[in-house]
Amino acid sequence: QVQLVESGGGLVQPGGSLRLSCAASGTILSINTMGWYRQAPGKERELAATLTSGGNTNYADSVKGRFTISRDDAKNTVYLQMDSLKPEDTASYYCNAWITAPWKGTSNYWGQGTQVTVSS
Repeated sequence: QVQLVESGGGLVQPGGSLRLSCAASGTILSINTMGWYRQAPGKERELAATLTSGGNTNYADSVKGRFTISRDDAKNTVYLQMDSLKPEDTASYYCNAWITAPWKGTSNYWGQGTQVTVSS
């Protein structure tokens, strides 16, 4: 059973930093694109950042220059370093990954979400 488990959310003051982590567990053959999405109350879920297995990144305009996505393939883990946080970054952050597993082929997986609150 493949699972994504996030950690690292919390409460931070404007201008502060947080680092989110997401680890994939289970029997995994390979992981292609990994990414982070976020959903604020009353809004639709939106992309924050993605990173392919080849190293290509994609960032939402609203986080460019402030957020950095990275991954450790040996640990099946993706990270999101968030700096210069703003109140409008407050949201639930969800990990997402395209994972190939034995007998299941390639499927899209979501984590359970971790809350990030930016407030003074």
